[in-house]
Amino acid sequence: MNRKLLAWSLIAAMAGFLFGFDTVVISGADKKLQALWESSDAFHGIVVMGTALFGTLFGAIFGGYPSNHLGRKNTLILIGVLYVFSAIGSALANDPYIFALFRFIGGLGVGASTIAAPAYVSEIAPAKDRGRLVALYQFNIVAGILIAFISNYLLSDIGENAWRWMLGVEAVPAAIYTLLAFTIPKSPRWLVTKGHRASAQAIMQRIDPNMDFESLIEEMKNTDEANKENIFLKKYRKPLLLAFFIAFFNQFSGINAFLYYAPRIFEEAGLAESTALLSSIGIGLTNLIFTLLGVFLIDRLGRKQLMYIGSVGYILSLTLVAMAFFLGWSGIMVPIFLFIFIAAHAIGQGAVIWVFIAEIFPNQLRSSGQAFGSATHWLLAWLIPSSVPLLFGWVGAGVVFIFFALMMVWQLLWVRFKMPETKGIPLEELSEKLLK
Repeated sequence: MNRKLLAWSLIAAMAGFLFGFDTVVISGADKKLQALWESSDAFHGIVVMGTALFGTLFGAIFGGYPSNHLGRKNTLILIGVLYVFSAIGSALANDPYIFALFRFIGGLGVGASTIAAPAYVSEIAPAKDRGRLVALYQFNIVAGILIAFISNYLLSDIGENAWRWMLGVEAVPAAIYTLLAFTIPKSPRWLVTKGHRASAQAIMQRIDPNMDFESLIEEMKNTDEANKENIFLKKYRKPLLLAFFIAFFNQFSGINAFLYYAPRIFEEAGLAESTALLSSIGIGLTNLIFTLLGVFLIDRLGRKQLMYIGSVGYILSLTLVAMAFFLGWSGIMVPIFLFIFIAAHAIGQGAVIWVFIAEIFPNQLRSSGQAFGSATHWLLAWLIPSSVPLLFGWVGAGVVFIFFALMMVWQLLWVRFKMPETKGIPLEELSEKLLK
């Protein structure tokens, strides 16, 4: 593989590292912040914990605009700046409202990154390598999750302000990423849509000197009659529904609810606080290992096969977790079942979702389509984790997990009857097939 292509893809995918770190770092401060500000479960879940996800929703809804008008590269730089401000502001906040404001800013970065980074990598990657290169974004997400869990554990005993260090340390990788983002070229497909063909051709030649650029331009013209169209036209119903359902099922697996509240869930299962934090590191390691396996397999087995594997793993693990809470199993059993759950997510939905959404829309509408898919994902990612403290107190953890298991049975049926395979098909050819 072209080394420059790999380096550019890795830099863009670093936005995913910050996504993962930012999403999970709050789990270490969860109970400390609730005690510090004496918040009710509802206020804590919706304002303190949920505001970042609300920001992510806004970032996903409106992130398509800068990605289309400023370009993928400039949007990636802007995302890095948002992460830096969010990390510093959250660490210095002295009341829950200021804290929520800066977490909202970080959420904007997360939401926009789910559009700009996969779009950028999918547009510079050749079809045969596109799956694993875009999946580097997901790999970086889980790497960020693991580092956040480790960081939280290492900083947990440094005093009453440990939570400030947990949140503030994110500014360091955010600043490094922002500087690196200046070194990548602009997306050649985006440049073509803006009429900058010479610049696009020069970048394409650096990626693949043997590429027939004129043929690519012709294919883009054939598939991009969409210049004045929008994704809600009847002809785009199929890719729109595909984006909606893969995002819908991703969140109704319970993944974000679990990542946000991992230490709390382990404590509910009878583990001590320090053991719960340490078990969270095990979750991060499992996520990383099986995401690597997913990245390795996604262009070999294909997107659909990985979703089959993940769906079966979800159903098995979530049912076992629910049984553990119903039957009062304690100690090591719940962490083991949740490790299986994380492995199933990492090799299935985790590896596939951002690749799949970045593939199924025409070039001119890719950012808009990703904005729709990401907004669906983050609306549910805000609603579901925000409800977890209330639901655990109201119906119990067992009922919550059995509901997620039933939703994954529905996902398995959707994969079988509705999800197309996109492995190895050029973007222009794929969008043409999905519009038939």
